[in-house]
Amino acid sequence: MAEKKLPFTKEQIEKIIETYPTPFHIYDEKAIRENARYFLKAFSWNEGFKEYFAIKATPNPYLMKILREEGFGIDCSSVAELELAKRVGMRGDEIILTSNDTPAYEFQLAKDLGAIINLDDISHIDFLEKHVGLPETISMRYNPGDLKQGNLIIGHPEEAKYGFTHEQIIEGYRILKSKGVKHFGIHTMVASNELDPDYFIETAEILFKLIIEVEQKTGVRIEFANLGGGIGIPYKPGQKAVDLEYVSAGVQKLYNEMIAGNGLAPLKLLFESGRAITGPYGYLVTKVRHIKKTYKQFAGMDACMVNLMRPAMYGAYHHITVLGKENEPHTQKYDVTGSLCENNDKFAIDRELPEVERDDIMVIHDAGAHGHAMGFNYNGKLKSAELLLRENGEVVQIRRAETVEDYFGTLDFGALKDFSV
Repeated sequence: MAEKKLPFTKEQIEKIIETYPTPFHIYDEKAIRENARYFLKAFSWNEGFKEYFAIKATPNPYLMKILREEGFGIDCSSVAELELAKRVGMRGDEIILTSNDTPAYEFQLAKDLGAIINLDDISHIDFLEKHVGLPETISMRYNPGDLKQGNLIIGHPEEAKYGFTHEQIIEGYRILKSKGVKHFGIHTMVASNELDPDYFIETAEILFKLIIEVEQKTGVRIEFANLGGGIGIPYKPGQKAVDLEYVSAGVQKLYNEMIAGNGLAPLKLLFESGRAITGPYGYLVTKVRHIKKTYKQFAGMDACMVNLMRPAMYGAYHHITVLGKENEPHTQKYDVTGSLCENNDKFAIDRELPEVERDDIMVIHDAGAHGHAMGFNYNGKLKSAELLLRENGEVVQIRRAETVEDYFGTLDFGALKDFSV
């Protein structure tokens, strides 16, 4: 079994807990920066290559500032995410808006920021023109239907709510060209948390074929192709991370044959990975509150699915380390649970661990993407803090924990006394 390593010791975490009580998420800046550089280097052969971090994965401005320093852009899907980009100081083609069921005010903010707008539906062409006006640069999201197999998280492409059909996207380029749009892009994303590197090479081939067809049928020269995200991470010990150098070599071969070979170079390649950038480098730190023994043995934590929803939502595996007991035999079987009034509020089911006791500290791995971001307030539960382990070893708070006052902040209790039923 491959080892799941931690960037901190039990003693360091105990010191942190003195200031920041559990539960909390903590991110490893050094590892995130190194991973970002690796990603960009892998595709450095493509002039203009850019990774747009899918901010939905970990919407924290401190992390986005780090990634911007490394040369990343930001992929947004809502007004709040666009506003985050704005407050970090991002503008223009540093930003891509890829949303669906998009309201006019969202398109307006994207246009005001000079962001690249990536349309999700052919009807959005008229909607955008009517309410906002067409910008000079537009991208469109392609849904390849049964040409490409999806996976569990995102579903089969032909059943997904996202994107243009093949016929619609050809027509879309014709319409946009006739309306004076000058610069064109294309985008697709049909999987999530995919570990097969050939999947992404096949995705590039589908897009490259479409780019050739678009130029032949409409005369539109596509300038950038967004291969989407969906690059998975090895949540389970023993799983292998996606070899980006292998993916890059396969894409480069197709690029030379299909794009350069048809006189369509240069074509900028883009990604919008989120999970693959920060996922392995964030950790949920939580303490054992109770050990319960009934028909099963339960380790009840001070965290719950508010802090990490993936296991309950997808049945997803997240590795767990009991700090200080890393070398003890895994002789006990536990359901690792939270306190939400839902029976699926479990981080692990029948997980073999060392014998644990009250106040033991558990670290749940690979919580750096789609962890804190998916939190909610059901049962009046409050979201936890986010911390950053800096390269110099310093720990800083980059989001405070919610309070009860935050939870009630949108209610007007002052008007309650005058309310009659």
